[in-house]
Amino acid sequence: MTNRFSWFNATSLTLGLAFLYLPILILVVYSFNESRLVTVWGGFSTKWYGELFRNEAFLDAAWVTLRVALVSATVATLLGTLAAYALVRAGRFKGRTLFSGMIYAPLVMPEVITGLSLLLLFISIGMDRGITTIILAHITFGMCFASVVVSSRLVAFDGALEEAACDLGCTPVQAFFFVTLPVIAPAIVAAWLLAFTLSLDDLVIASFTSGPGATTLPMKIYSQVRLGVTPEINALSTLLIGFVSLGVIAASLATKRGARDA
Repeated sequence: MTNRFSWFNATSLTLGLAFLYLPILILVVYSFNESRLVTVWGGFSTKWYGELFRNEAFLDAAWVTLRVALVSATVATLLGTLAAYALVRAGRFKGRTLFSGMIYAPLVMPEVITGLSLLLLFISIGMDRGITTIILAHITFGMCFASVVVSSRLVAFDGALEEAACDLGCTPVQAFFFVTLPVIAPAIVAAWLLAFTLSLDDLVIASFTSGPGATTLPMKIYSQVRLGVTPEINALSTLLIGFVSLGVIAASLATKRGARDA
């Protein structure tokens, strides 16, 4: 059966793409607007990018967000990988159902509930809110996503490879590091990238668990937008879009190169 061109399909596709990408295109265009009014075109200019890099509040928030994302993604991936290995390779053990439920619960729990519960926990133990509490909160939900990603790879992993390595003289620990870990490495990298992205994007949980001097970039953008959109926010959003686009292009090229080499 051949697909035939029709005006209905073309119109539907055009409207769908316009709905998704036209607002982003408008935002990028107005980031080069000379006027301070974001809805009035005053000519082409890049001055708002210069203003953005001179804005200490945005730079401090970006640095906090980057630190939180790097640390939380790394720890969450490590814990998520260990949890996935226990669930998939440890067999049936006492408390496995409870452990599995605790791992997957944050995936379906509303962020407001997660943020509020973590806030009450930090208050009850007398822990001052700041960068550390944001990192702990992001590790909490990041490791759940990392566990799911790594588990999906471990399920398809052939355990006979580990058995063969052990038969050839490897200890179980050596078999894990020299056989299992290289095979599941792409899944671990994907889990880290997912946890890193979720941490960068988080607003709700960070709002509950942050404190003085620990304002993340999404929190800063949200607080600024409530007072009105400025050209600096358009410039910042454009830079974020460009950063994400470069990441997607690089990942796509790496995937095609790996498939070609294989």
